[in-house]
Amino acid sequence: MSGSKPSSPIMPSDIGSRLSPFDRFATAAAAFVSRAWFFVMCVPLVLVWAPSFFVLRDMDTWQLIINTVTTIVTFLLVALLQNTQTRANDAVQHKLNAIAEGLAQVLTHLNAEYDDEEQRREVGELRSAVGLEDKESA
Repeated sequence: MSGSKPSSPIMPSDIGSRLSPFDRFATAAAAFVSRAWFFVMCVPLVLVWAPSFFVLRDMDTWQLIINTVTTIVTFLLVALLQNTQTRANDAVQHKLNAIAEGLAQVLTHLNAEYDDEEQRREVGELRSAVGLEDKESA
């Protein structure tokens, strides 16, 4: 490190519990599509589409319908699920940072009591590791 004081990690209590309307919608959508009954409801959709060839009688139109519908649904679900996954990953990282910071503080306290060089080195390593997420994140 360049001698600068390490920035303190964001603690879980520092994170607001308010979600944007899009985040609430993405969470609800993720909960909706992750249920087994959602998959069970998708199967009849495919079973209805398959014999629709006899109604349409045009292979290109028949394939275009299913390809367009599945592409649109997949595109939207990926965006919603990625939002939910990113928020979950961020929450886990904040919790890990808080745990590591707490451990560093305990080690610092012990180091002050016992003045051990090895503990000083371990505290430095742990504090560096806490900041590692900030250094590697895009």
